[in-house]
Amino acid sequence: MALPEFVLERRFNASRELVWRSWTEADLLARWYGPGVETVIHKLDVTPGGLWLNEMRMGGGSHYQRVEYTEVIAPEKLVWLHSVADAAWNIAANPMMPDWPRVLLTTVTFLEEGDETVVRLVWAPHEASEAEISCFAGAISGLDKGWGKGMDLLAELLEELQA
Repeated sequence: MALPEFVLERRFNASRELVWRSWTEADLLARWYGPGVETVIHKLDVTPGGLWLNEMRMGGGSHYQRVEYTEVIAPEKLVWLHSVADAAWNIAANPMMPDWPRVLLTTVTFLEEGDETVVRLVWAPHEASEAEISCFAGAISGLDKGWGKGMDLLAELLEELQA
């Protein structure tokens, strides 16, 4: 059975190197990732086995994410295991959606097309239960809201960096 996938593709008017930097440098990543919240990056080690420990502060509370990179091919591809975490960075259930997959396999590719870069993000449940797969499949249509807003902020950031 094929796993459900969320696929987001966006074209940016920027070089692949600049787009890559915006995904791999903490000061740039924090400016677009997690739209509408304060993003605090506690650790960002973009190497295979490296961790990205991310805190999103909103409404007096925090939402933690733990990312473990499994493949890094600069400036072409990032692959990671994406999880909700507790405050000690342990993989945890999503408090708002208990059946949300504990781990999502995330693959991001950066394709250079002339002066532009096409970013393609694919998100899929990883080693997930039937309930997790079902929950993810049911949420796919709404996932573009957060990721889409993030991509809008990324486009603005890239314009600013090139000005």
